[in-house]
Amino acid sequence: MNTRFLQIRRSIALVSLAAAVVIGGALAWVVGSGGHTVLGAGSPVTLRIAGSSPAGPVNLNEGFSAVVEPLLPAVVNISTSKVVKSSQRGENPFSNDPFFRQFFGNPFGGDGEEQQPREQREHSLGSGVIVNPDGYILTNNHVVEGASDVQVTLSDKRQLKAKVIGTDPRTDIAVLKIPASNLATVTIGDSTKAKVGDIVLAIGDPFGIGETVTMGIVSAKGRRDLRLEGPEGYEDFIQTDASINPGNSGGALVNTRGELIGINTAIISNGGGGNQGIGFAVPVNMARTVMEQILKTGKVTRGFLGVSIQEVTPDLAKAFNLPSAEGALVGDVTPDSPGAKAGLQKGDVITALNGQKVSDYHDLRLRISQTAPNTAVKLEVYRNGQKQEMSATLSEFPEKAQAAANTPGQGETPALEGVQVENLTSEITQQLNLPSGTHGVIITRVDPDSTAAETGLQRGDVIQEVNRKAVNNVEQFRAAVRGASNQPLLLLVNRGGNTQYVVITPNK
Repeated sequence: MNTRFLQIRRSIALVSLAAAVVIGGALAWVVGSGGHTVLGAGSPVTLRIAGSSPAGPVNLNEGFSAVVEPLLPAVVNISTSKVVKSSQRGENPFSNDPFFRQFFGNPFGGDGEEQQPREQREHSLGSGVIVNPDGYILTNNHVVEGASDVQVTLSDKRQLKAKVIGTDPRTDIAVLKIPASNLATVTIGDSTKAKVGDIVLAIGDPFGIGETVTMGIVSAKGRRDLRLEGPEGYEDFIQTDASINPGNSGGALVNTRGELIGINTAIISNGGGGNQGIGFAVPVNMARTVMEQILKTGKVTRGFLGVSIQEVTPDLAKAFNLPSAEGALVGDVTPDSPGAKAGLQKGDVITALNGQKVSDYHDLRLRISQTAPNTAVKLEVYRNGQKQEMSATLSEFPEKAQAAANTPGQGETPALEGVQVENLTSEITQQLNLPSGTHGVIITRVDPDSTAAETGLQRGDVIQEVNRKAVNNVEQFRAAVRGASNQPLLLLVNRGGNTQYVVITPNK
């Protein structure tokens, strides 16, 4: 399938637009039985947790009415509104771009002055799940993100204004509170026990028409590279073919025992916006972890190792003399971080965490994020083909964003077909926001039809090593490339201050 035509859509419903105005998750938890009290939020918050007794048989001949009926009052409709800015008219979006106008002027007419944006109020609908009889609701962050007004409609048609207790964009989870008591609640299950092929029910309140139930199965688990929450998000989605229609975001995914195992989040659509049989839910274990931290402290804290990691491809496994294409390859180590203090280096491959195998870099990143700061962890590391053990004490993940930049230049390296480079100057280093003293050569052009482009190299990338040897200028770079002859090149690439390894296999 051509992925350019594959769209991942949030299942939130926009109903009107009226004119008017490097590694880090939360503490792990253990499923208990009966009530579970969370301190904080001004007073104790009790959650109903599924017991650990084995599940009984499900009689499909009787349908699921006995499962669904008590759950319907616990699933609510969420209506939000927020003020957004739009242009006064439908001019081309590039007309006010200074870079565009520098070369093309103002081909769209007008005096060149930026149009004053017009404010509009956008209304949208989603769903939520009541997890506490005193009005605590679990939903998606994207349902309430940026909203100035959040209103919840209960199954008995009561409409109550909700307060956003806290949100976590990295997992797309939000916690709300409405002024009510003695409400129906869901029983929180254990999403780790869900298996591919299990029957599940998706319950939501889309478009405000009332509760809606659809049925399907768990199609897959551990979907982690959808980037719904961007490159800094934490994903471990349950995939299901139960219909998750627009407006079902934040609704419940339950098993046949009526236990909540996920919060419905998104669907894949082939450009049309409708359900294609592929939907995603945040596992309730992850959602509950985030919720409990929000209720206790008002925020989510994540473990931080301080390394930039990447996938171990078969080519990289061969280049690093690894027994298999598993684990997480360290592309960079933050100075004075727990990883640096433990002795981790660029080129190390982390293959196990606390004695459990690391399947890939998504696995390591998620598990580190779910480990509390100040926790000591044991790492199994391959370095130069040799296995060794290391210990690190995690710190708290720093919530800050990093941006990359591209800088043009001149120069050419015929030995790496389709790639042009030039020396990295102090001026370029500053423009790219790289640390002082960064060495290497900067890529100024990549032929879009080249192998390098297919591998992901971009203009603005800084090549710092070729086949594990540092390069400080174009001459050293060319010599290193020539020395590799027609063999694959292992490059250490710095992009926006973050380094990663790339294998380029020359065309023969």
